[in-house]
Amino acid sequence: MKWSLQGKWIAGGFGLTLLLIGLITFASFKNTNEIEQGAYRVQRTYQTLNTLSNFFAAMTVVESTRRGSIFLGSKQDLNRYPSEVINMQSELMLLKKQIHLSLSQQQRFARLNSLVNQRLALLKQSIELYEKDKTALQVQTNITERSVKLREEILSVMADIKAEEQRYLLNSLEESENSIRLRILMEIVGIILSILVICSLCVVLDRQWVKRKHIESLEFSLSKEKEIGELKLQLFSMISHEFRTPLSVILLSSQLLGEILGELVDEKQLKNLYRIQSSAKLMNHLLTDILTLTRAEAGKLDYKPQLINVENFCLNLVEDLQLFGTIPHLIEFMNNGQCFRANLDEKLLYSILSNLLLNAIKYSSAGGKIYLILNSEPEVLVFQVIDKGIGIPPAEQQKIYEPFYRCQNIDNIVGTGLGLAVVKKSVERHQGEIFVESEVGCGTTFTLNFRGCLSRAHSVSNSAIKVLRVVI
Repeated sequence: MKWSLQGKWIAGGFGLTLLLIGLITFASFKNTNEIEQGAYRVQRTYQTLNTLSNFFAAMTVVESTRRGSIFLGSKQDLNRYPSEVINMQSELMLLKKQIHLSLSQQQRFARLNSLVNQRLALLKQSIELYEKDKTALQVQTNITERSVKLREEILSVMADIKAEEQRYLLNSLEESENSIRLRILMEIVGIILSILVICSLCVVLDRQWVKRKHIESLEFSLSKEKEIGELKLQLFSMISHEFRTPLSVILLSSQLLGEILGELVDEKQLKNLYRIQSSAKLMNHLLTDILTLTRAEAGKLDYKPQLINVENFCLNLVEDLQLFGTIPHLIEFMNNGQCFRANLDEKLLYSILSNLLLNAIKYSSAGGKIYLILNSEPEVLVFQVIDKGIGIPPAEQQKIYEPFYRCQNIDNIVGTGLGLAVVKKSVERHQGEIFVESEVGCGTTFTLNFRGCLSRAHSVSNSAIKVLRVVI
């Protein structure tokens, strides 16, 4: 049986109310246990104080029996003395069990026990002396004085123990009172919360119903947007395929014409033919960028890393760029250190570096130098593309990776604003990093970091620095 949304919310609210009541009951039960424990502590403290009084009485009786047996010559007191000492010691042991287990109280009890033992020793000495020499009154008097001093010390320690136990008693009473107040408060709050939960459930149901409708609307919009994205990807894939076929024919035909006419006409007369080839390549490059960007936005950008010779890749790339553009530029490829094989996606890397180099060509003056630099650091492969062109304004450097965005200082330079967006998406697909440093009128440097892709075991070059100059 499937419940409706409102039925689920009603059941949920009812369950929440039961849960709240259960929590309050549990808290009340726990609070009741705390009250019981507090009462037990109070009762135990009263017992401790009572035991302390009994001990004091027993100690007084012991002293009385000793005095009666010595100074009055009472045999009855002398016979009672051992049993009274045992009674006093039992009260002392009971006090040890009942006393509060704080460090200060334990230290006071240890002091009390020591003083009691000393006093009992004196009393025993007094009785033994009486049995040997009943006329040694002066010695008995001295023992009595020493016993009185010990008694005063014992009374002082007992007063401290009693004061501490009384403080503990007051704290226990206060805690019990607080627990009782807390229980009353919890019960009141629990009743109020239960009423509020039940009363607010209808309001929550209404709001949740509205939110549910809104979420359904968003989900529908998201599914439509995803469907549109899929259609857009299919459309651009179809357009790319349909355009590339005639472009390939145009490029192949122009190349064949160039080979045929190369020996028959002057180089200047083949200029327009070379323009056709360059335009066809640029158009194919533009279609590739659009398709790459569309796949990246749809989350379907292919990433197939494999071991490639990075140096040879860069050399081939620079050679390919000879056919782009009509303004001559000087490109210098520099490999600092050994050349490494690296795990990279060759198609995406070609898209990254070709876009950066084409931008450098596009925004540099005729005859300006452009540098493609390959560096290697521990666990990091670094590419740099450096030009001395018009530069990027600082305020616009955070926007250059947005699709179709073009800086304000480009004048009439033709472009689409897709290149850097494609570069950014392709670098992110490699989990790499891209940084830009630029100054208007001085040039731009793009730095690419790719981590964890180097394979030092596949080093294929022993030269420290290699430089290749290609005039475009």
